[in-house]
Amino acid sequence: MKKAVLALADGLVFEGHSFGAEGETSGEIVFNTSMTGYQEILTDPSYKGQIVTMTYTQIGNYGVNDEDVESGKPYVEGFIVKEYLDIPSNWRSKKSLHQYLKENGIVGIQGIDTRVLTRHLRDFGAQPGVISTKDGNPESLVAKAKALPKMSGLDLAKDVTCKESYTCDQGDWDIAKGYAKKPASRYKVVAYDYGIKRNILRLLTQAGCDVTVVPATMAAEKVLAMDPDGVFLSNGPGDPGPVTYAIENIKKILGKKPVFGICLGQQLLGLALGGKTYKLKFGHHGGNQPIMDLTTRKVEIAAENHGFAVDMETVKDQVVMTHVNLNDNTCEGFHHKTLPAFSVQYHPEASPGPHDSRYLFQRFIDMMEKYKG
Repeated sequence: MKKAVLALADGLVFEGHSFGAEGETSGEIVFNTSMTGYQEILTDPSYKGQIVTMTYTQIGNYGVNDEDVESGKPYVEGFIVKEYLDIPSNWRSKKSLHQYLKENGIVGIQGIDTRVLTRHLRDFGAQPGVISTKDGNPESLVAKAKALPKMSGLDLAKDVTCKESYTCDQGDWDIAKGYAKKPASRYKVVAYDYGIKRNILRLLTQAGCDVTVVPATMAAEKVLAMDPDGVFLSNGPGDPGPVTYAIENIKKILGKKPVFGICLGQQLLGLALGGKTYKLKFGHHGGNQPIMDLTTRKVEIAAENHGFAVDMETVKDQVVMTHVNLNDNTCEGFHHKTLPAFSVQYHPEASPGPHDSRYLFQRFIDMMEKYKG
């Protein structure tokens, strides 16, 4: 196996072995605590600009299939695992994870102590890093990592959004039948694509929505001219602050149509309301986060993938917090006091992750029904 080296901007260096593509890659190093679902994680556009560390020890054991993807390609900048297993065993598997990463040009490193790396990121925060199979000099790689831009200030939504509008015709997944065909539609939804995951579209469609996905930069006037029953604000990568075109469009839509936002969508909604966001120390990435729905006091286990959060002190006069993260008490959801608008910071569509939070799609349906016509 070819040698690979991981170097962080603060000087921490790991030596391991290469899998996937060979070469050199860089990005913000984060860790994900999901035990399964690496294929969905790899193809989540919200990971654009990031190198993902899986905290679960064995990765690759069920291979890769043709269905469990959240976009058209992997968006992670690199992949870090403790132990890669190259002999997949699953009835749905079509190829190995190594082959999949190699075909898509994703550099991976295995054989390092991911426990040490995760604890380091937890203690000192997410930071830029480099994985290389061609430069084995630790000092050189650390220097490259130090020269990388920080995630704060980066508009990455423009790099992952669709180029043209399109519609979704795929419903929820069934183990025997695969993805269902589009059911009858009762509501028309326009979804802004800041890095949208396919399972969001599937669940909106399954709930009875005719969904049109539009580029992140589409003017609010064009969206309103489509006369939707509701507007959805998607997840996505990077810092919400520089995505000023989205913030301005949301301002123009608020009060005219019901709005539902997820992840980056919540952050952009908060900024459109005049609030502020801040960067979390190491973010929330995984399929096992404890979230309390403050309207019901029910605790759900949910999937998360975000590095920024809304500062509730800056929007508390306009919104009510509806969900809270029980690990650090950060805001995980809010609704506007007078306008038909709500959002959550976590991922009710999961993929990967539990299905505890799917009720939020019905809340969007109920809101659209109330304001329809």
